[in-house]
Order: sequence, then C-alpha cells, then structure tokens
Amino acid sequence: MPDEVQELFDKLKKDAQASGYNLNTDEAFVTELIKGLIVNQKRYGYNSCPCRLSEGDKWKDMDIICPCDYRDLDVSEFGSCYCALYVSEAVARGEKKFEPVPERRFLSQEKKH
Repeated sequence: MPDEVQELFDKLKKDAQASGYNLNTDEAFVTELIKGLIVNQKRYGYNSCPCRLSEGDKWKDMDIICPCDYRDLDVSEFGSCYCALYVSEAVARGEKKFEPVPERRFLSQEKKH
C-alpha cells in the first residue's frame, strides 16, 4: 500500500474503532475506496465520499464528507454504510451478509425544501 493510502487507512481504522465500527475486511476494496477519498481530497479539498457525486462545494457536500451523515443509520439498519467502507461487527465477523444500502442523500435533501 502506498504511504499516503496506508496513512489514511490507519486513521480511518482508528476512527472507526473509536466510534464502535469496523472497516470492511476486504483490504483491496478498502484500498480502492481510500484512493477515491484521496483523489477527492486533492480535487475538492475535502474527503467527499467516493461513491457519490460531489457538488464540488464543501458547504453543499457537508453531508457526504467521510464519514458521511448517513453512516450511523446505514450501518445500524443494513450492516454497512452506503459505500461499504464502514461495517458492523456482525458483517466484519462474517455473521451477516452485505445487503444493498439505499441512497438516503436525496431523500433527506428533498425534506429540507
């Protein structure tokens, strides 16, 4: 793993554990997500979720800066966040399978208007 990727991996893992979460156990998958976060950090100046389209405006994207505002509910309800970077203990141990996570972003934005 390149140093830049390893550094962010270590930070995300530490933050996940401190919050009671786990990172996905598929290291190759997680590495690709982290590369996407790094690209978005360089492109936009913030860690926009690599699985969603960014507005390119930090204020408009506050809800999708990783970890996104939807992570807690997604992990609680489905066992993983939308992009499957963060997973529940049951998913990490293989006791629960991944399931599709619906996009909550636009539903919550529609309610604001």
